[in-house]
Amino acid sequence: MSGAWIVAGGHSRLGVEGVLDFDTVVPLMDQSRRYFAGESRRLEVDLQGVRRANSAGLALLLEWLELAQERGISLRFRNLPESLARLAAIANLTGLLPVIKGGA
Repeated sequence: MSGAWIVAGGHSRLGVEGVLDFDTVVPLMDQSRRYFAGESRRLEVDLQGVRRANSAGLALLLEWLELAQERGISLRFRNLPESLARLAAIANLTGLLPVIKGGA
């Protein structure tokens, strides 16, 4: 069995760990809502701890982008896993993902 979880990394930083797949993204979306409800206008999500991801993981990132936009939050992703980068490229969505290049 696989799982995924969010690790708070400071005022405007989150880490995601585990597997982003069809079984984990809905609970992870539910868990993440509180971070988008805070007062911070910026949020950085570090995906370095993601061990595996499929199209459901890409859908989660897009949902987070929509939620951030609705709440006026500037959202950026760091350490985008290669699997998600490939899926985004195939779906012609690379330009939509605000990815910070380089490590922490």
